[in-house]
Amino acid sequence: MLDGIKVIEHATYMAAPGAGGILSDWGAEVIKIEPPKGDPIRNFFSTIGTDFQDNPVFDFDNRGKKSIVLDTSTPEGQAVLRDLASDADVFLTNVRPGGLQRAGLDFANMIKLNPKLVYCTLTGYGLEGPDADKPGFDVASFWSRAGVGHLTVPKGQDPFALRTAFGDHTTSMAAAAGICAALVKAQRTGEGQLVEASLLRAALFAMGSDFAIQLFFGRIGSTKSRHEQIQPLMNFFKTKDGSWICIVSRQGNVDWAPLCRVMDRADLIEDERYTTGKSRRANAAELVTLMDEEFGKFTKAEIAKRLDDESIAWAPVQTLAEVAKDPQVEASGAIQQVPSASGDGSSYASPGSPIRFPGTDDGPKGPSPQMGQHSRDVLAGLGYDASKIDALFDGEIVR
Repeated sequence: MLDGIKVIEHATYMAAPGAGGILSDWGAEVIKIEPPKGDPIRNFFSTIGTDFQDNPVFDFDNRGKKSIVLDTSTPEGQAVLRDLASDADVFLTNVRPGGLQRAGLDFANMIKLNPKLVYCTLTGYGLEGPDADKPGFDVASFWSRAGVGHLTVPKGQDPFALRTAFGDHTTSMAAAAGICAALVKAQRTGEGQLVEASLLRAALFAMGSDFAIQLFFGRIGSTKSRHEQIQPLMNFFKTKDGSWICIVSRQGNVDWAPLCRVMDRADLIEDERYTTGKSRRANAAELVTLMDEEFGKFTKAEIAKRLDDESIAWAPVQTLAEVAKDPQVEASGAIQQVPSASGDGSSYASPGSPIRFPGTDDGPKGPSPQMGQHSRDVLAGLGYDASKIDALFDGEIVR
């Protein structure tokens, strides 16, 4: 899909590299600029006392890319970076805005070098406002500052952290979409575009329905326990063999009678305590307790068939171990084979990018690069001669 698109990725950690990884899967040539000590995520496992030939966390965001190690704290390194961006289609960075501006690597300067450049900056809080230059991480900027963490916690319980890079990769998807939209403009008009992605704004869009309610009414309901749900049928129930089932009840009374039949409780269909949304809400705790008892009489397989027979929308609450073996996950293309960095031709399973393009190669284009694996090739591609390349290595500007 993006064959012929050249991306310079001046970024570390997960959110911006995740966007670069999506573009790489879709066919772009992505050149990853790493600092002298490399992307810190290369050490994800070694910092907890383990080390592997392959690093599934780093590889997920960086497969198929090229790596050049460049000291951009030096004028010489900054000059190389400008040369790389001068004929690129996309410049992707998560370096804080102040640092980019001081180095002359901000959008205002880079667009002068390359008028068609799509320049994507991914930050914690955006490019304007008092916190524009603050460091941003997903558990802080996405989860905590945006209110997602507070809204998710049931009333009265303590806050908890989100799972690894959840907010980062939500923002990765947003950034990749923004880059592609700007590429359409650049190819249509020849004009570049600043693309501003932030963890904060992506989080507010991700929970936009609740945020819209807050903005409109000036308040929002708290997250309730199972027995306090406004729509008690929209809930989770445990089966006889210990599995949890998620029920999605449609608006109105469409699903009440079918759920009664699922439970073998046709006698409840006309029970005035439960026949309307209002009455079910008034008797929510009692109804959930009743449904707990009825669902607990069936195994997961039995209740699954009953729900399907009544056309109820439902899903199992699965562990990631179960997800990894789910045939529908495999069929959706959500698991891809990534070539091992060992170079022995082996591969291993890894999450696929978020969009499928049927009939095209939309999967990983290669293993993640070794640190600085492509430094010499990338410099040669800029037209640097051997003596200039050697001088950059000798001066430890490039590694």
